[in-house]
Amino acid sequence: MDKDYTLRSYIPISGPGLREPCRGDESDFRVSLGFTPLWYQERLGIDFSRRWHCDPVYRYESLMAMKKYLTELFPSIEHFRPSVHDGVDPDCATISGVYGALLIPGLYKPDIHYFAGNWPSLNTSEIMPKEALSDLAPFDPETNPLFQDLWRQMDIIEKRWGMISGYIHGYQGVINTAFRLRGQNIFLDIIEDPDFVRQLFGHICETILCVNRMIQERQRKSGFEIDLCTSSNCVVNMISPEAYQTFVLPHDQRLSQAFGRYGIHTCNWNATPYIEEMRRIKKVGYIDMGMDTDLERMRRTFPDARRGVVYSPTKVCYSNLDEIVRDFAYIHEALGPCDIILADIEANVPTEKVQAIVRAADRIGRI
Repeated sequence: MDKDYTLRSYIPISGPGLREPCRGDESDFRVSLGFTPLWYQERLGIDFSRRWHCDPVYRYESLMAMKKYLTELFPSIEHFRPSVHDGVDPDCATISGVYGALLIPGLYKPDIHYFAGNWPSLNTSEIMPKEALSDLAPFDPETNPLFQDLWRQMDIIEKRWGMISGYIHGYQGVINTAFRLRGQNIFLDIIEDPDFVRQLFGHICETILCVNRMIQERQRKSGFEIDLCTSSNCVVNMISPEAYQTFVLPHDQRLSQAFGRYGIHTCNWNATPYIEEMRRIKKVGYIDMGMDTDLERMRRTFPDARRGVVYSPTKVCYSNLDEIVRDFAYIHEALGPCDIILADIEANVPTEKVQAIVRAADRIGRI
């Protein structure tokens, strides 16, 4: 596996899942573990309202507390461990998790709502009309309030700690972003007004390119090496493979060509119907999928990518350990080497059960 362009699953502490560069020493069955904000709030009393997302100092202090707590519970998870150098833990001087998954949609619809025990959200009952999204001017970072707030935060991080670490959840795909702006109407738009969809998806793609390039260039200047992008196609099963090929694939291809590392996130869906289309994307360094995907076919199609299965949080909660271990053994045999992505674990899942699941996955990874 060429570690120069591969990515692996990375779930920032208290943030939505992202991707980060592979190091080349990954286990054959690597655990990527993450919890909902409510999990942390109930155990540590951390408030994830606007201050957490907009105040880098408060975020740093809360992340240090979360790291200490997580390390005690899950000592085998590497990125949970404190890594203090010269009095600073660079993993906590970060933009990871900021605005949840809403940076790119929030540039278009800046009415982000924050919650003490949840990730931010947009008001999904207020769908942006087509008129507001037609003939858009190119994205202007100088006048966009959300982008300027992020830039302000990067100023603070750089002045206080030096390096601006982290992976902003700006690596949203065009269809994810359009869905957050138009809701379910975007699927009707694909059928009824394909010209509008092409224009909107094109604008979103250009915005993603502009924003990611600006952020990552500044991070590199601060000493944090980053050159990557992931298309998060979480609603891809809502469209046909033909619609994916027509409306989404050209932008996934463009984004893959613009960065040194590129990955595809299909969430917990059955990604099998889209394999033939996705294989046309060059230099895929990461791809994940749901367990119902044809895993062996995915491994054959993307032999050089780090692969991952997004394991259902519902199964983590309600299946017994024996059932989960059987699933893990099947995933490892069919897809390995791969990541098992245990994301969005809810506050009501007993810690002892999660610890047992992690230990079982670690054992499989050592087989």
